[in-house]
Amino acid sequence: MSASPLTFSIPNDWEACLTAEHAALQSFVALLEEEQRTLLSDHPEALLDLADSKTRQVEHLTRLAEQRRKLRPATLPSTGDRTLQLWADIRQMAGRAEQLNRTNGELIQIKLRHNQQALNVLHQASHSAGLYGPDGQQSLSLAARNLGRV
Repeated sequence: MSASPLTFSIPNDWEACLTAEHAALQSFVALLEEEQRTLLSDHPEALLDLADSKTRQVEHLTRLAEQRRKLRPATLPSTGDRTLQLWADIRQMAGRAEQLNRTNGELIQIKLRHNQQALNVLHQASHSAGLYGPDGQQSLSLAARNLGRV
């Protein structure tokens, strides 16, 4: 009879662990969705704060997943319908998080390319006649400087 409480305590801990991971994953998916909205907006300033939050949430999810692996019962079917549904939801949300993260990464790459192109245009323009360099002196092209020579 002393084995019975031990058998029942594992699923309860397992379910509590899954419940915590489920909630944390819901929060993470919401954060990724917010990151995507921010990437698509004209106000990317919030991305730094979101990156910090994302890092903290990934660390938290990692700890929960490690705890879940330690507590996992030998057979899932014996854990009950609610626990199986939690597990199915976690797997589905993890897939959604992976897809969102991949899409957000692609959006970031597009923005980086766009910014690099804009910087290249500005860099080329800064080497044109009539603009000022970082030293405050007018930048003249080599052709313009040769015009003043004898």
